[in-house]
Amino acid sequence: MNVWLSEIWRAWRASFRRPGFLLLATGVLALGIGATSAVFTMIDATLLQPLPYREPARLIAVGQLEDGGVQGASPQQYQHMLQLEGVQSIGIYQGALPVNIAGSGLPVQVPAMHMDRGLLSTLGVQLQLGRNFTAEENRPHGPQAMLVSHDFWLRRFGGRTDIVGQSLRVEGISHTIVGVLPVSFNLGAGDIVLPTAFATNSTDDGTNYTVIARLDDGVEAAAVAEHVQARLHAMYVDAGGDNFWIKQHFGVQNLQTFLNSEIQPTLLMWMACALLLLLIALVNLTNLMLLRTLSRAHQSSVRGALGASLWRLALPSLADGLLAGIGGIVIGQALAAGGLFALRHAMPIDWMPIEWAGGSAIHLGAMAWLLAAGVGIFGSLLATGLGVWRGRHASSFNELREGGRSGLDVRSGRLGRALVVAQMALATTLLCAAGMFVHTLYDASKVNLGFHADGILTFELAPITANYPDALAVQTLSHQLVDRLRLLPGVTDAVATTNLPAGDFFGQFNLGGLHLPGGEQFNAQFRGVGNRFFSLFDIHMREGRAFMRTDVRGGETVAVINQRLADQAYGGHAVGQLIQRGQGKDMLSARIIGVVADTYQFGPLNPHSVVPILYLPLTQTPDDAMGAFRSFEPMRFALKVHGRPDEYRKSILQAVAEVAPDQPIAHVRTMNEVIFNDILSPSYFNLWLVSLFAVLALLLAAVGMYSVMAVAVAAREPEFGVRAALGASPARLVQLVLRGGLRQILLGLLLGVMITLALSRVLRSLIEQLGRHAFDPLAVLGVCALLAVAGVLACLVPALRAARVHPMRALRGE
Repeated sequence: MNVWLSEIWRAWRASFRRPGFLLLATGVLALGIGATSAVFTMIDATLLQPLPYREPARLIAVGQLEDGGVQGASPQQYQHMLQLEGVQSIGIYQGALPVNIAGSGLPVQVPAMHMDRGLLSTLGVQLQLGRNFTAEENRPHGPQAMLVSHDFWLRRFGGRTDIVGQSLRVEGISHTIVGVLPVSFNLGAGDIVLPTAFATNSTDDGTNYTVIARLDDGVEAAAVAEHVQARLHAMYVDAGGDNFWIKQHFGVQNLQTFLNSEIQPTLLMWMACALLLLLIALVNLTNLMLLRTLSRAHQSSVRGALGASLWRLALPSLADGLLAGIGGIVIGQALAAGGLFALRHAMPIDWMPIEWAGGSAIHLGAMAWLLAAGVGIFGSLLATGLGVWRGRHASSFNELREGGRSGLDVRSGRLGRALVVAQMALATTLLCAAGMFVHTLYDASKVNLGFHADGILTFELAPITANYPDALAVQTLSHQLVDRLRLLPGVTDAVATTNLPAGDFFGQFNLGGLHLPGGEQFNAQFRGVGNRFFSLFDIHMREGRAFMRTDVRGGETVAVINQRLADQAYGGHAVGQLIQRGQGKDMLSARIIGVVADTYQFGPLNPHSVVPILYLPLTQTPDDAMGAFRSFEPMRFALKVHGRPDEYRKSILQAVAEVAPDQPIAHVRTMNEVIFNDILSPSYFNLWLVSLFAVLALLLAAVGMYSVMAVAVAAREPEFGVRAALGASPARLVQLVLRGGLRQILLGLLLGVMITLALSRVLRSLIEQLGRHAFDPLAVLGVCALLAVAGVLACLVPALRAARVHPMRALRGE
C-alpha cells in the first residue's frame, strides 16, 4: 500500500510541477460535469422531488382528457365528482385572475386565486397563520373571507402575525383575512385566495378550473378514472340532446406530472444537450489520457524492462486520471452553482420551480453531488483505463530502441483519430440544434406581425366591480379615460381594448355560438376595441371601413373581422354580410363593415398564432360578453407616444386618478416589451442555453483536435525533418498535416449530420412548435462550415510547427 501511495504522490507531484495537462483535463471534465449537474438539479427540483404536500403520490388531477393529459374541469363536473368512489377527499381551484384590492397601503391590482375549502385538506397543507375557509364562506353570498399568500404577507404586511382578522377591500367589498398560506404552496400563483362559492347544482361548464383528488389507501388511479368517465358521461347523457360533452373523455393524471407537463419537454431537451456535452468531454478526456500515457511510453518501457508489473506501470496514469476527476468534480460543481444563479435571473418566471418561486435559491443537493462524483471518478478512471489499454503497445522494445521518439503507434494513433471523429460528430449534432434555433429566430424577426409596435405604451386596468358593475359603466369609464389620456403632452392617440394585438396568451376569449343567417355555428376570438384601435396599431384595413365614434348603443350593431375569419366563413367576401350569435329574441346580429389583416397573436414562432377574430366596438359589446370577459381579464389601454415611454408613467397615474380615484393600474410597459416578454422570451432563453452548450461543444472538439494533431506532429517530427531535407517546402508540410486533420473533420461532420437526421423524428414535436422542420439544411450547412473552420484552425498550429522542423535536427536524431 505504501508503494502505491508513493507512486500516486510521485505522479501528482509531477503534474503539479507542470500543470498544463492537469488544467486542461480538469477543465474539460469540469465543463461536462457542471452543465450536467446544473440541469439535473433543475430536473430534480421540478420533476423528481415530491411535491411539498402530504403523501403526494396519492394526489391526482381529475377532468377532461386531451392529448393524454388532464386539461381542466368545470364547476358542474366538479359537483358531480363529489363523493367519488375511491377518493378520500377532493378540491378545486382556478388559476390567478386580476382583482383590485385596497387597504393597508396603496390600491393595487393583484392576481387572485379561487379555491374551495376542500383543496387545502386534500393537499394536506398546514397554514402559516389562521384557518381554512368555512362551509358558510364557501357558499354564494356567504361571509366575505380571503387567504393571502406567503409572499404577499411579507410584501404587504411585513410578515406581521396580527393580520388574521384584518380586512382588505377586494373589488370594493370588504373581505376578512382568515389565514396565510405557507411558502411551499404554489398552485395558481395568486397573491390572494378567494372562495369559489359555486351555486348549488351549478350548470357552469367552463373548464377553467383544476380538480385535485386524494386517492383512498390501496386504490389505483386507473380505477378512479373509470368511475370519473362513467359518472360524467351519465350526467351528460341524462341532460339529453346531442351534447358536445358526451363525446369527450374524462380521467385522471398524477398531480406532479400534470403540473410539470409544460416545462418537462424543455427540461429534458436541456438534459439531452448537457449529456451530449458530457459525452464530448469524456471522449476528449479519453484522448488526453491516451496522449498522457504515450508521453510516458519511454519511462514505462524502462520500468517494464526492469520488471515492473502492468499495474505499477498503469498507476501513474490512473493517479493523473483520479486527480483530474477530483478537480473536475470541484470545479464542475462551482460552475453548476454559478449556472443556477444565472438561470434564476434569466429564466422566464413561469418556468421557475417552487424554490425559486418562493424567493429562495436552488442548491446543489446530495443527488447532484453523487452524480458529479460518480461521473467525475468513474468517467476519469474509465477514460484513463481506456487510454492505458490502448497505449500499452508503446511500452515495447521499439520504444527503448528509439529512445522515446517512436510516438503514436498505428493502433493508438487510430484510436486518437477515432475519438476526434466522435467529438466532431457529437459537436455537429449539438451545434445543429443551436443553428436551428438561430435560424428560426432570425426568420421570426423578419415576419410582419400585422401591426406596428414602435412608440406604443400599454397598461392594464381591471375596473373595480363595485364601482363599475356592468358593461355600460365599463364603457363609460374607458371612454372618459381615453379622452383624458389623449390630452397628455406627447400622446398622439389612445385607445381602450379588451386585448392587445399580440401577447396576452392566457387572455384569449373564445366567443362561441357564432353563425351566418341560417348557417352552422362556429367559434372566433372576441375583441372589444375602441374606434381608433386599427389606426393606432396600424393594422391594415383590407376592405370596408373601421369603427367610428357614431357606432354606439342604439344604432346598427357593426363588426369588423380579420382575413382568416372572412376566408373561412364568407369565402373572402364578408363586407355587408351578417354575423349572428345565439337564437331567438336574444340573438346578436351585427353587420360586417370591414375586413382587417391578420395579426400574429402569439408571435411568428407559434403555428397557431393566426386565429379567426371578431372585432366589436367597445360601445356595442354585449353585456354578457363583457361580463364574462371581466371575470377573467382586465381592460387594456394603449397610447401612441413621442420620446421615451418610461417618462409617461407618472402622468398616466395622474390621469387615471382624475377619472377614477382609487382605481389601480398594472403592467405599464411598451408594446415591444409585451412582444418580447410574452412571446419571444422563452424561445430566446432556450436559444441562449442551447447555444451555450453548443459553444462549449465546439471548444471541446477544437481542443481534442488540437491535442491529437500536436502529439501526432511531435511523433512524426523526424519524418518531417527528412522530408524537408529531401526538398519538401514548408507549405507542402503544412498541407500534409492539414490533409490528415481534414479527413477526420469531414468524417466527423458526416457522422454528425447522419445523427441529426436520425434524431429529427425525436425532435419533431419541439421543432414544429417553433414553426420549423426538425432538419434544417441551411443551419446544417452553417454548422458544418463553422466546425470545419474551427477544426482547420485547431490543426493549423501543429501544422506550422511541422513546417518549422529543421532538417539537420532530424538527421542528427537518425
